[in-house]
Amino acid sequence: MKLVMTLLARDEADIVDAQIGFHLAAGVDFIVATDHESSDGTTELLERYQAQGVLRLLKESNSTLRQSAWVTRMARIAAVEHAADWVINSDADEFWWPSGGDLKRVLDDVPSEYGIVQTFVRTFLPPIEDGGSFAERMIVRLLPVAPINDPVSPFRVNVRLIHRGVSDVVVRTGNAALVAPSLVPLRAGPPIEVFHFPIRSFAHFERKFLAHHETVRERRRGDHRVAFDAASRGRLHHLYRRLCVSDEQVSRGVEDGTLVVDVRLRDALRGLARTDSTPPSFPRRHAADELGYFVEKQALEDGELVRMQRRVDELHRRVGALGGTNHRVRVT
Repeated sequence: MKLVMTLLARDEADIVDAQIGFHLAAGVDFIVATDHESSDGTTELLERYQAQGVLRLLKESNSTLRQSAWVTRMARIAAVEHAADWVINSDADEFWWPSGGDLKRVLDDVPSEYGIVQTFVRTFLPPIEDGGSFAERMIVRLLPVAPINDPVSPFRVNVRLIHRGVSDVVVRTGNAALVAPSLVPLRAGPPIEVFHFPIRSFAHFERKFLAHHETVRERRRGDHRVAFDAASRGRLHHLYRRLCVSDEQVSRGVEDGTLVVDVRLRDALRGLARTDSTPPSFPRRHAADELGYFVEKQALEDGELVRMQRRVDELHRRVGALGGTNHRVRVT
């Protein structure tokens, strides 16, 4: 089996080296990457992996982020030109963590009649103090025991999809949906979690959200608008501090079951950094962890229903504004 990852990056020098090194050690055979006008050293890091023969680099200078089109192109290149059996479409701040074997081993267990498997994102929170490696500082993970449905939250629970390599796939914006007529989805999915590090420092927060507000045209998210508004009022640092967690908040969150200390990725990256480059191990989750996984998965599914209802309500509002029907549709 050949596993290929697609990677879309812009100014991710603080994380992209660890992201690529980890996945190459976790079962990924090859990476197709697109660099979108990076200026912080990301391009040079990607070129280094290209020189090693484990990555193919595409470059985009379009001022508008066209995520769906670019990821779709990479996914098709992975299938057609690099003979991928499975494709993972990833951002630079995502780490795909399997349970009970590396990524290839877990995907190899998927029955042949299924071609799309679903995972979900588990978000790590930034501490108040900046500085140093993201993996050493960010070891506190959010436990969404209830769905986070706030459209302006950068910590919304969401899905990610892995698919078999096909030439006609279309990957939607955000990598949370795709269209592939020949592929049947497996809703249960393999035991894979996506560790997400969306905000890693104030400098990263400022660069990411303000730049995205200017470059995103496909669908500008609520958290981008909130950050842009806060910056225009001189309140961006205040907004950032509200997203961070203090030691006191961590203790309180661990006690009430909304936060957990999770050092798996930190320890895996420490092992890879040693002179003997110890590969990460992926033991199967214990029973208690497995139960927690399914509790969070249910929160994810509940959140998906709420987001779907919000989209239906918005469509209803637009139709009503055009003089259409006033009948209301409910998602159940």
